Amino acid sequence: CTELCLKLGHRPLAEETRERGCNPLAETGRSKLQNQRAALNQQILKTVRLRTGAENLLRATTNNKVREQALLELRFVNSELQILKEDLEELNISVEVYQNTEETFSIPLIPLGLKETKEVDFTIPLKDFILEHYSEDSSDYDDEIADLMDLRQACRTPSRDESGIEMLMSYFTQLGFVENRFFPPIKQMGILFTWYDSFTGVPVCQQNLLLEKASILFNIGALYTQIGTRCNRQTKPGLENAVDAFQRAAGVLNYLKETFTHTPSYDMSPAMLSVLVKMMLAQAQECVFEQIILPGIQNEFFTLVKMAQEVAKVGEGFMLVNTAMNQAPVKETIPYSWSNLAQIKADHYRALAHYFVATLLSDHQLHPSDDEDKQEKAWSQLHDHMPEGLMSLTILRDKVQRKQLGKAHLHKAIVYHEEALRVCGLSKKLRNIDILQEILSVAHKRSLLKYAQHEQEDDFLSLMQAPSVLPKTEHKVAMVVPQFSKVKVRDFFERLGPLPVFSAKQRWTAPRTIQFRCQEGELGFTLKGGPPVQVHCLDPECSAALVGLKEGDYIVSVNGLDSKWLGVNEIMEKFKSMGENNIEIRVISCQDTMHNKSATYSVGMQKTYSLICLAMEENKIDKTKKTIPKLSFLSWGTKNRQKAASTLCLPSAVAGSAQTKKRVDSCLTALNTESSLWF
Repeated sequence: CTELCLKLGHRPLAEETRERGCNPLAETGRSKLQNQRAALNQQILKTVRLRTGAENLLRATTNNKVREQALLELRFVNSELQILKEDLEELNISVEVYQNTEETFSIPLIPLGLKETKEVDFTIPLKDFILEHYSEDSSDYDDEIADLMDLRQACRTPSRDESGIEMLMSYFTQLGFVENRFFPPIKQMGILFTWYDSFTGVPVCQQNLLLEKASILFNIGALYTQIGTRCNRQTKPGLENAVDAFQRAAGVLNYLKETFTHTPSYDMSPAMLSVLVKMMLAQAQECVFEQIILPGIQNEFFTLVKMAQEVAKVGEGFMLVNTAMNQAPVKETIPYSWSNLAQIKADHYRALAHYFVATLLSDHQLHPSDDEDKQEKAWSQLHDHMPEGLMSLTILRDKVQRKQLGKAHLHKAIVYHEEALRVCGLSKKLRNIDILQEILSVAHKRSLLKYAQHEQEDDFLSLMQAPSVLPKTEHKVAMVVPQFSKVKVRDFFERLGPLPVFSAKQRWTAPRTIQFRCQEGELGFTLKGGPPVQVHCLDPECSAALVGLKEGDYIVSVNGLDSKWLGVNEIMEKFKSMGENNIEIRVISCQDTMHNKSATYSVGMQKTYSLICLAMEENKIDKTKKTIPKLSFLSWGTKNRQKAASTLCLPSAVAGSAQTKKRVDSCLTALNTESSLWF
């Protein structure tokens, strides 16, 4: 159907992307949000400048009245700044927006918002480049340029499902083709890309395609987080999908961190991406625990040991996330409610770990029929240490010690529950999430009730300190590396020719028309390579050479038909079909390669850069010439050989010594065997 539409002059791609992966209705809401975010950021920047001025005045003056006025101004500015930041936070993160719409009893998850961008017009720069660099009629590529712009426009509002992910990945892969086709390493194309920071709303504008590619990668990761939060966590398939989505989000964000460096946007800085990767893995581990407890938890010794360690693993993950969020420079950018929610989850899940251990100790006495050795082994792996004077086997056998240690764990669980409720009350945004308040309150009351069942007046005299529960899981989550190759993408501009040859890194002469005919059934040259094929072993006395054909020329058309994608066999068949008639071919010659230095990953050495410097001919090197400063603010590092190989230009053929007395035996009647086509 696609080929038929193309033949008829239709462009099915734009309509297909709108239907499958685009949701144009989402643009209106995000645009309004972006305008509000930008206005708040301007007010915040103005208030920060006022605070800086008041602080400088306070340090400089010795007059008491001026100091009092400066202090008063400083208190007012700080108060106003806090209010503005809370307003911005409400715009940046509304965790309930992307949650599953069905009624659930689960702690909300944190999604990432998509980066917003302005429209980009590729038409004039690409058409000028096609005319200047490839010497082709740029009007013939109107449909291809329109398809590219339609795809980018659709990527501004992707649907929140796998179709949206596939569309973003298709555009990211297409950008790789566009970069190689139209973006020379030493020249700016004049296309301005504008992307807004997803946290601060600050715009970043650059004439750099790498900013576009990095932002699309961020949006792929963000879209995975939104898919994960919308999964139904009350069902096993829903939880499996949520785990998969968060692992894929972590993989994409980590790929972005390792591939692009020195990004000019806060949300794509290495420090911020490291925090986001930790957060996605922690949420994936949280969904794994919910998946384990979905059928219910049996009140059995070994089951409770496993549950205590599993939930302790979740608490440990969010504790690490909270610690990372409170480190500079991320602390100034990360939403306040995110940090609070990470701390709440860390305390809540650690409280559940102590509750499970307390239930194990209070509800399960060691009976003669029990496997004592197995229980002792499981118990010894539950803690990193035991309270002084207590032994694992003694605790299992002694009813009094079991009760005392069980109450100690319950006491610690209550402390963690109360801390989670306290932190939740500090955030205006989290206080308004009813389901979060209800879950924390129910868990707190359950621990209090169990503690009250064993409470005695003199218990405070024998209260001991409960040891920490060692985190352990049998279902460890891991990042899923993005597989862009699984998304089949057609190069929009494939009519320009094979990408390894017809790229922005190569410089070509304008096409030349060569008309010749076979002399006594001989061409006077052979062909090699392809596609496109190259003229090889040219006899300088043949008719083609006399009218301008050169050794190493590429044949781009035969008798008016495009041949850039044809191999040696196809070209020779066309020559053979002409017989003794005139043959008209169009050829191009490779000029000097556009050299540059490309930073890329060394093979097998992660995070290690090596400069691939393309050698130039010694007689063309000007040692006194100053090096051109780098124009890129982003550093693109490729992690596969194919990309690294694309920076190497195809060398031009070197003409052999002239052999005026020797003719090349290339009779058309003898060109049926493959061996006769190559030298």
